[in-house]
Amino acid sequence: MSETDSAEITVHDDGEHDRYVVEVDGKVAGYTVYHIRGGRHFFVHTEIKLGFGGQGVGSVLARYALDDVKAKGGMIIPICPFIRAFVDKHPEYESLVDHELWDRIDPGLPSDGTT
Repeated sequence: MSETDSAEITVHDDGEHDRYVVEVDGKVAGYTVYHIRGGRHFFVHTEIKLGFGGQGVGSVLARYALDDVKAKGGMIIPICPFIRAFVDKHPEYESLVDHELWDRIDPGLPSDGTT
């Protein structure tokens, strides 16, 4: 049983700082940074603080952020390796990726989860 099993985990969009923030029992545990350009959320960096890694906090953060973008009718460009890996592991989010733009940004890195 991990420490987060009984903890209160919350996530919110801190739009003023272009990031989604995850808190565990009221303490900031991590964040994912995005920039909105052309109606797309470019996820560029995710960080989970020491002591919170390996407990699913990052997955809660990623799921919330992607669900929020989806609810707003947006698209994503998963530049951040964590967000990209999360999408690869959860195909229900694949439809959020703007593959045409992603392929132009990084033609050497497949956008469909293949290597």
